[in-house]
Amino acid sequence: MEHFERIAGRLLPRWPALNRKGVGRQRLLGRLLFLSLRYRWDCLRVIAFQLALVVLGLGGLGLTGLGIDYLRHCVDMRSPMPVWPWGTAVSADTRPMVVMASIAAGVLLLACGNAVLRWLAAIRAADLSQRVLTDLRCEIYDKLQRLSFRYFDTHESSSLINRAGSDAQAVRTFVDGVIVKIVTVLLTLLIYFVYMLRVHVGLTLACLAATPLLWIGAVRFSRAVQPSYRRASELMDRAVSILVENVNGAQVVKGFGRQSEQIAKFAEATRRVRQEREAIFWKISTFQPLMGAITQSSLLVLLAYGGILAVRREISLGAGLFVMANLLQEFAAQIGNITNISNTIQTSLAGAQRVFDVLDSPADVSCPVRPARSGRALGALRFDGVDFCYASGVPVLRGIGLEVEAGQCLGIAGETGAGKSTLLAMVARLYDVSGGAVLVDGVDVREWDLHALRRSVGIVFQESFLFSNTVRANIAFGRPHASQFEVVRAARLAAADRFIQDLPEGYDTVVGEHGSNLSGGQRQRLTLARALLHDPPILLLDDAMASVDPETEHEIQQAFDRSLRGRTTLLVSNRVSSLSRADRIVVLQAGCITQFGRPSELLEQPGYYRRLWELQCSPASREACGA
Repeated sequence: MEHFERIAGRLLPRWPALNRKGVGRQRLLGRLLFLSLRYRWDCLRVIAFQLALVVLGLGGLGLTGLGIDYLRHCVDMRSPMPVWPWGTAVSADTRPMVVMASIAAGVLLLACGNAVLRWLAAIRAADLSQRVLTDLRCEIYDKLQRLSFRYFDTHESSSLINRAGSDAQAVRTFVDGVIVKIVTVLLTLLIYFVYMLRVHVGLTLACLAATPLLWIGAVRFSRAVQPSYRRASELMDRAVSILVENVNGAQVVKGFGRQSEQIAKFAEATRRVRQEREAIFWKISTFQPLMGAITQSSLLVLLAYGGILAVRREISLGAGLFVMANLLQEFAAQIGNITNISNTIQTSLAGAQRVFDVLDSPADVSCPVRPARSGRALGALRFDGVDFCYASGVPVLRGIGLEVEAGQCLGIAGETGAGKSTLLAMVARLYDVSGGAVLVDGVDVREWDLHALRRSVGIVFQESFLFSNTVRANIAFGRPHASQFEVVRAARLAAADRFIQDLPEGYDTVVGEHGSNLSGGQRQRLTLARALLHDPPILLLDDAMASVDPETEHEIQQAFDRSLRGRTTLLVSNRVSSLSRADRIVVLQAGCITQFGRPSELLEQPGYYRRLWELQCSPASREACGA
């Protein structure tokens, strides 16, 4: 890739660094060129079609000029007979109408060929465009699936959606809107230039004398609009973020009667996007007419100098002056395309920086090349001096040392922000430790095959998430090919079968977005069933009873008493009724262990667990609380 970056540096002008990381424009162009090489054969096919169209256009133009010269000869015999192509000649006794009909037939034939080629070229160009876009979006999605939670902690979902959407579209335009077009434009200009030189060298050079000004103008324009494109992308991220937040938080907005304020907030965000894009369009609208004025000045040279040459009979009226005038118009149109290409480059660079930011992000949680373990875990866990901090650098866990034997249930209690959920995330390697180690069956989780490790771990998150699919598909997400019997069994273990049977289509009922047509307790039970169907030797329950009522909690606990036998379980909860079933309880406060022992032992000690017990357990219910 560095080779192509060096080529880009020679062919394209040098611009200042694009962002704070110092990733310059030159490097981005090199990477985009490297990306384009994947589709080189498709690009070459599209370019070949475009050049064929140029040749056919020149053929039609040449025949038209020939017809003009022949008509002039017929009207004024003193004017010379035109030079016929390919060394052919027209006999003196051939009727003029026959000659003109033959020329018209040739022009019509070329026009038909031109139409067919345009149709084929459009199909090829559309196919290339969609292939690049599809591949790029899949690549972004694939990378997002492999990035750790740290990346998502520091990037808004709206920004990531934009990168896979509009930014990927902008990068796609570099392939078909820059590479294909610039090669086509350069080769087309070369063909036109050679053709014009054959007509008259001096006239060609005089008409094209102002061309270097166009290149200088394109470079200056490119520098002027680049910051505006970057700001427009950032402002669009903000607008999408407001939209996503208000869609997800519709209940909160309506519940507090803040619709008007949120509408005004979104309108302001979109207004700023519109203003930034209007500034870009204003620059484009100013630049293009200026470039057009320069290109049109060549027509003045043609009429003055070319007219003198035509009067002197140094060039013909049709194949010379007429063809040159049309070629100058085509030449000007191609030069004008450089403006559009320059504009497209800015769009592509703004999108490329954001797309490559995703693709280049290190997957800090990855599978080792030669994993020490790749089978099913037995379930023994050990936390060996575990430290952890997020991107902010503030410690969340400090010196955690714990050991859980296979088949035991460890309850984890503590205040909000104490690090309970983070501790669970260490086991499944959703995050990697900042210090120390987490061991499963005596092997550091960083040395496990990542997929095997996660197949051995079932997780029920604090926030129950369901896909827009059937109840059956949601439960069987971890095991898509599970039988109906296994799905129903898992639902019964999670005390979900009863309410599922009452749904309109039972297990085939489609769950709305995020489970919107289910209650919080129902969603939680489905996520429990999903974890149990996975049949993991290690089960992580992150406050799994938070959204269920006491009666449902009792049903689930009874089911758990059966299903958790022989299964290592880490149970995060602040409900004494749930914690009392654990073999051991650990209390976390400010990222450190402050209490550890059996539920009965902790009841005898002053501290966090005893305060929970006193607050939640009335004298009548203390037996259920484990007293």
